[in-house]
This record gives sequence, structure tokens and C-alpha cells, in this order.
Amino acid sequence: MPSSAAASAREILTRLHDVMAGRNPAQAKLDAVVGIIAEAMDSEVCSIYLLREGVLELFATRGLAKEAVHVTKLALGEGLVGTIAEGVEVLNLDEAASHPDFAYKPETGEERYHSFAGVPIIRRERAVGVLAVQHSEQRRYQDVEIEALQTVAMVLSELIANAGLIDTAGAAKDRVQSTAAVRLMGLKLVEGMGSGLAVFHQPRVIVEHTVAEDIDAERHRVYAAFDKMREQIERMTREAEFGVDGEHREVLETYKMFAYDEGWARRINEAIDSGLTAEAAIERVQQRTRQRMRQIDDPLLADRMHDLEDLSNRLLRIVSGQMGTAAQLGLRQDTILIARNLGPAELLEYDKRRLKGVILEEGSLTAHVTIVARAMGVPVLGRVRDVRRLIAEGDLLLLDSVAGNVFARPSAAMEEAFDAKLALRQKRRAAFAALRDVPPVTKDGHRVTLMVNAGLRDDAAALDVTGADGIGLFRTEFQFLVSATLPQRERQQRLYREVLDAAGERPVVFRTVDIGGDKALPYLQHADGDEENPAMGWRALRLALEREGLMKAQARALIEAAAGRTLNVMFPMVSEAWEFAEAKALFEAQRSWLAGRGRRLPLEIRYGAMLEVPALAEQLDLLLPEIDFLSVGTNDLTQFLFAADRANPKLAERYDWLSPSILRFLRRVIGPAREAGVTLAVCGEMGGRPLEAMTLIGLGIERLSITPAAIGPVKAMVRSLDRGAIGAFVDGLLARPPRDMRGALAAWAAENGVDLA
Repeated sequence: MPSSAAASAREILTRLHDVMAGRNPAQAKLDAVVGIIAEAMDSEVCSIYLLREGVLELFATRGLAKEAVHVTKLALGEGLVGTIAEGVEVLNLDEAASHPDFAYKPETGEERYHSFAGVPIIRRERAVGVLAVQHSEQRRYQDVEIEALQTVAMVLSELIANAGLIDTAGAAKDRVQSTAAVRLMGLKLVEGMGSGLAVFHQPRVIVEHTVAEDIDAERHRVYAAFDKMREQIERMTREAEFGVDGEHREVLETYKMFAYDEGWARRINEAIDSGLTAEAAIERVQQRTRQRMRQIDDPLLADRMHDLEDLSNRLLRIVSGQMGTAAQLGLRQDTILIARNLGPAELLEYDKRRLKGVILEEGSLTAHVTIVARAMGVPVLGRVRDVRRLIAEGDLLLLDSVAGNVFARPSAAMEEAFDAKLALRQKRRAAFAALRDVPPVTKDGHRVTLMVNAGLRDDAAALDVTGADGIGLFRTEFQFLVSATLPQRERQQRLYREVLDAAGERPVVFRTVDIGGDKALPYLQHADGDEENPAMGWRALRLALEREGLMKAQARALIEAAAGRTLNVMFPMVSEAWEFAEAKALFEAQRSWLAGRGRRLPLEIRYGAMLEVPALAEQLDLLLPEIDFLSVGTNDLTQFLFAADRANPKLAERYDWLSPSILRFLRRVIGPAREAGVTLAVCGEMGGRPLEAMTLIGLGIERLSITPAAIGPVKAMVRSLDRGAIGAFVDGLLARPPRDMRGALAAWAAENGVDLA
């Protein structure tokens, strides 16, 4: 908050302090409050709406008709006030009536007022009211005025709570109402199964005193809390039990960087300057962070905001003396942890022997806590709506993140089915583990190459665990995504060398950085701003060729890391043959530059391209003579072929990988690649599903790059398959495709004893 905003808020808070300390009834206090705010902000109207029995009621006003008090009511989502409360958002309008949600209430006499600004009054993370100001002239309110309103709204939440005006009917909805069994669905973040009693990560710290008596004293309390928090994080980072290497280590270093962020500390101090207590200042900055999170579509930035949220919670617990997270109190039995979100350091505090799983209301595949949980081997289910309302502390939970669900308060039959599935899963995993050293050879003697996809240093360990033939896709962008700044060339080189060392004699295919689109980096913003369709926008090789410095640094890092070995480099999202030629020329120029300085070089550099853009198939005659290998990226290819955004839930399951369009397209690529002697692989989720992998082998694909977890099931399928028979069957299907291609393939597999379990 700028200093002028702090001064404006401090002036109001100083006068509000006396009102709050007085013995007047609640209504009289609110009437005095709107007068103070209106006068301090030179506002013609100031109004307070409170949520009562699910409806926003005008409780006090200066400027609107007095007769409208306790008469004007708005549902959540109705009008500007209802929109603010429902979305817990701020509105700042120079012409209120032009907003699509504007609702005219004639009894208020507000028709002569044009400008409008409103902020939510927040208590326990939900809106319990709205504070609004209005003017007759058309103007947008300055940022300092909005900041002052938000600070005052925080103090008002304390006033209305102490006056007993919090909406109890709405609060009751936040409590679990049923003891019946319930199934909740979510997003698989870390695969696994586990059962245990529900434990909430932390009791919410409620800020009871918002107005500071002594600003200097509050500032010293915050300084002391920062020192203690940083000491805790340093200790946890040192004592992490899953080893010193791995991308999770970089995640923790990034998280630690946030803890030392001077900008964050400065914003809290500025909030204290406005007249807030240390607790209220932390909460005020945290509220601002949450509002920004609601406006962020980019998953990486949202994950960084979650780290700040986690640190704010930790700092708030320290400064308030309420230190009791579930981790600090200790887990007494097998536990499934419940949280809105978690930071990576907070997860590290838990006893891994007792922690059987984590359920989050939020969370994402790229979130820092997901990376750390994967390293710890803890299953995580994310995006579980209303989990903290529908599950009570101590409920028995059966978590199956593989299926994307959790059962709360299960019946005996549910427990029995879960235990049976868990036993079967363990048995199947043991069977797949037994295949580790057995080659993936079909019944008629054809060797299929099974490689893994990777993105973390520790993923290379999957080669030994699964018996895979190598890494067919190493996603180099992950290092960029978890870093707060652009990774230096030396740091990139160290990662690539360690991956090659771990792989030994097995090949590793490094895909050059695929950023942009849904993987935007805050430190590498595109000049044209947001794109309407980022998946088909300025990303991957397109961006890398424009940002030559980025690609040159990566080229040098890869070339130096592979000194004395074979380097396999693959360029993503190639649309035309000339793009591949430019990328290869850039790498070759870096090789020449290093050679001229006497650096040790790779024995050979093999260049490949990813076929994800359908247009590239029309230039195979130009491309194939120039490349050593080609990888089909089925995830992007599918959405581009069908013009269907794979992130859209309505389209996610609509277009099948086993559709004739996909299979015929692939067959069109396989023939020319084979004639040119170019190695062809399929990378992506399609190859990791046994039925789809069976069909790809029938088309003539002999190399798959899939997730480590898919190696066992696909290898078992390969060893039960006759390649000649499936090839003839697939040819027949594509000549006259049936309506249900998937059903026909599954039926053939069942009739011919193919293991698809």
C-alpha cells in the first residue's frame, strides 16, 4: 500500500477505534462508521451491506435514503453488491449502470450517483458483507482509495463479529451435516492409494484485534516472526529426508527465496503503517494475494501465489502464538491430510510413516507441493471441491488417487472393495516388477522399445526400477518452470549431465525447452501480452527461435553436458521443415563455437523433431532426409487434429485416440519414415495405455515413450501379443472403420488373450 493510502487508512482507523471501543449498540456504531468513512474519503455515499440468512441487507448508509436501511436486500450474485460478495472481489466503476450485473433499487434513491466502488468484508475466507462508496460524478476511484477501503473492511469484520452480526445461517453451511458415506472426485496429482483418518492441516487463525495501539511494537513483532519463520524453513530444508538431489530441492530453494522476499515484508510493514496490528497486516496482504490468485489463469504463477499463501499462514501462526498445525501436534495414527492448499515446506513437517495421503481443495500437477509429494511417495488428490465442508475431522477416508476419488465414512462393503483393489494393485505391481529384466518381445518375436518420459533429475531412477530402454522424452522446461529466474547455463548443464550419468549406456532424448502457452514464465513475458489461444500460440520452438539467447544457452549446456557421449536433441512443435533447419543450425553453430575454444564435444549429435502440428506431415519429404528420428506427440496432435482444446472439460473425453482419423494419420506418417530409415516413436499418454499401445504396434510403431508407471502394464501386453495378427486386424478396421473402433479392438484383444489388465 503506498504511503498516501496508509495515511488515508490510518486516519479512518484512528476514528473507528473510538467507535469500536464505545458502548453504543451495533446499529449506532455502523451508522457512525459510514459517516466517518464518507467524510474521510470525501464521498457522497457510504453504505454497509451485511449477509443475513444468505441475503445481503443494507445495514447502514450515509447518502442513500434512510428508509432503505433493512429494506433493500440483494441475493448473492445479484447487483453489484451481490457480485462482490459472491466472487469475493473488488469493483471500481466510473459508471455503475453500465455494468452487466447492475440492479436498480428505487427505494435507495441512488439514481443520481454514477461512480461506484465496493470491497468485500471478509471473515474466515468468506464474504460476510460489502462496503461501498458512490459519487454523482463519473470517475474511477484511485488505487489508494481502494486500498483504504479494503483495510477498513478488515476492521469492520471484527466490529460486526463482536456485535454478533455474522451470518450464522451461512456459516452453518460450512459445517459437515451428514454422517452418511460420500464419494468425492478430484484430479490425480500423485498416483497411489491409502487409507486413514481425516486430519485437517491447520486450524484457521482468526484475527481478533485489527487496530494497532502501538505501530512500532507491531512492527517489532513482525520482524521477530520473520526471523523465526526463516529459521524454521532453513531447518526443514536441511533435514528433508528424500535426499539432496532432485528438482524438489530446487523447489525448496525457490520457496525459501520467497521467505526472504523483501517486497512481501515491505507490504506487511506498509499495512502496519496504516494502523493495523501485526496479525491484521499479514491477513490484509494475504487477502490481496488471494484476490490476485482468483484472477490468475497461468498455473505456474498461481502455484507461486500458493507458496506465498503458505508462508503467510506460517507467519500468522508465529506472530499470533497459535503454532498448532497437525504436523507440529504430531500424527497419532494413519492419516489422510486435508487442506485447501499446502506449501512444500509444510508437507515436509509430517511424519511419512503416518501420512498415507493428501487431499487438497486446490492444487495442480505443476504445484511445488506436488513435486515434493512425488519425491516423498505420498499420494495426492487435488481440486476436490468442498472437501473441508463435506469431511469432518476423524472421518475414515479411503483415498484412490489413481481413480481420482476418495470415500469418506465408507460402509463395510466399500472398505472391503477398497482393500481388495489395493491388494490387487500390489499384486499387479509385484508382477510388473518381476518383468523388469524381461525384454518386451511379442509372441511372434518382434522387439518393441519401451522408454520413459521424464522431467526431473530423479525420474532417471525409473530406468532401473522398470527396466526401460532409455528416456525417450526428457522435458527440459521443468527446470525453467520451478525456477524464480531464468536458470543459468551452468545450472542447466549440471542437470543434463546428472541425467546422462544416471542413464548410463541407455539413450536420453532431450526435448528443447517447451514454454509459452499454458507454461508461461513470469520472468520471460511475451511482448504481445495474453494470447486468446495460447496452446496454438507463441510457444515452444517458435518462442525459442525468437529468443535466441535462451536457446543458445540451452544448446551449449546440452553439448557440454554430453561431452564424450551421444547427444539426442529433439525440437518441439515443429510446423515446417525450415523451423527444424534453423534450430539445428543454431545448435551446430554452438558446437563450432565450443570446438573453436577446445572444449570437449559429444561423439555424435542426433537431431529429431516432434510431430505435433498436423501441417508437418505435409512436409515429410523435406524433413525426413534431415533428421535422425521423429517422435509423434499424441497429446497436442489430438487437440490440433480435432480443433479441440484438451483443457476444456467438455471436450476432454469427446475425441478418442482410437478414432479412425488419428490412426489413419499415424499410418500416413509411419510408411515414409520407415522408407527413409528414420526412427519413429510415439510420445504421450496414448502409448501408455495397453489397448492404445496394442493398436499402435498393429500400425507398425516399434518404439513408445511413456510414463514409468505404464512400462509394466504395456510390457505385459506386448509379451501376450502377436504383432502380425494385430497388424492384419488393424489394417482391416481402417479399410472399413466400425462405428465403435475401441470396442472392436477390445473385443479382439479379449478373444486373442492379450493382457490389458
